[in-house]
Amino acid sequence: MIALISVSGGKDSTATLLLAMERLAKENIHAAFADTGNEHESTYEYIRYLEKTTGVPVKWLKADFTERWWRRRDYVRDHWTWKEKRVPKKVQQRALAILEKGPSGNPFLDLCVIKGRFPSRMAQFCTQELKKFPLVNHTIDLVEKYGQVESWQGVRADESDSRAKLPERESGGEPFTIYRPILRWNVAQVFAQHKKHGIRPNPLYRQGMGRVGCMPCINVNKDELLEISRRFPERIDMIEEWEAIVGAASKRGASTFLFEEDGPELAGGTGIRGKVMWARTEHGGKQFDWTRLLVDESPVCASSYGLCEGGK
Repeated sequence: MIALISVSGGKDSTATLLLAMERLAKENIHAAFADTGNEHESTYEYIRYLEKTTGVPVKWLKADFTERWWRRRDYVRDHWTWKEKRVPKKVQQRALAILEKGPSGNPFLDLCVIKGRFPSRMAQFCTQELKKFPLVNHTIDLVEKYGQVESWQGVRADESDSRAKLPERESGGEPFTIYRPILRWNVAQVFAQHKKHGIRPNPLYRQGMGRVGCMPCINVNKDELLEISRRFPERIDMIEEWEAIVGAASKRGASTFLFEEDGPELAGGTGIRGKVMWARTEHGGKQFDWTRLLVDESPVCASSYGLCEGGK
């Protein structure tokens, strides 16, 4: 039997990989990384670090939306019929100006351009399209080559109510099974597994990040967004550029990376820049927190998981 471990560069998938190495022969372990195109360079470096230190090869997967891109171009050209007053001509021309350039090769950006919007908590299509589908296709390839495949998933019950309801094992349809070996672990056990094997955690955890999959994630919280804006301002520049591209390809003529409910009027603007300013407000987002507003530098280490204790 082959065990497929999906590694994201995060703490839980790393702990799962290390646990598989304790229980299984190395030749029976297959690791895969689904690159969304919205990952921080530190995460890419960490995947390479894991591959080198564990000796387990990591298969890099990336969704390709080339066919869907051109179908979208054709649809906008042929069905956004401004002559029938369905879509204004200038809107159609603006979208076609983006689509005629062809896909960028960045899965996250290309998917958002095709859909004319960014994912949201209510429509989190990024996870399915950029991670699940590439991994499923890779699993099918492994089944065809090896037969029985067991997918080891690094999910934990204390992360969410929905995950708490998941079983430790279930069938994914023969000859494919799903195993969640750290489902009942707590976060202390996860980092203890890293220490046990002499594997350092992703350095982003020491830089104020609660999660390291995507930078930023659409589920980024206020503190994380503030840390990203201070430590990695180039990521904010990138998202601002993406907002302009996706907005131009949208019927609405605008698209924001993060939901615009909280504080854009206080920030004095919309889009990712407005949300960064919102991240500098007090709880409730009605007044600026001057300690968050005026401080432009973060401490060298700012871990919510206690990774900075003892100066480490």
